[in-house]
Amino acid sequence: MTDPKSLYQEVILDHNRKPRNYGALERASHKAEGHNPLCGDHLSVALNLEGERIASIAFQGESCAICKASASMMTASVKGKTRPEAETLIREFRDMATGQIDVDKQAHHLGRLTVFSGVHDLPTRVKCAILPWHTLHAALHSVADTSTESENDPMHAPIGDA
Repeated sequence: MTDPKSLYQEVILDHNRKPRNYGALERASHKAEGHNPLCGDHLSVALNLEGERIASIAFQGESCAICKASASMMTASVKGKTRPEAETLIREFRDMATGQIDVDKQAHHLGRLTVFSGVHDLPTRVKCAILPWHTLHAALHSVADTSTESENDPMHAPIGDA
């Protein structure tokens, strides 16, 4: 059986070295900038909706390996999904990362994203993992900028002192 921590490290390293959907997206219908002032992560998410379906999505920016891997896996997971399906993944990922759901005991739609389930044990890294999801949420709601520290952000999830 594969050690979950080892798998987590392998996935993070793979998506950090070869991020999926990294780069600019021309003529995006929705986009947002996301910031994590605690560690300096900054990224943008751009997408094109065709009706309610995410037809294309990309991200770019400067961030730590956890943030970049999360963004890479996020874009791969939501591409082709409807807006409501993406919103479900956003909520479930946030709840998993903050320890509000136990993916081993509760139903969810996260699939391979559960590799991030152990991040809730690393409070200073939780916001790194959820920043791309904050930013996707903002883009879907036509909010230009978001931050992991914004009290008005519906995705705001305070974690200890982080």
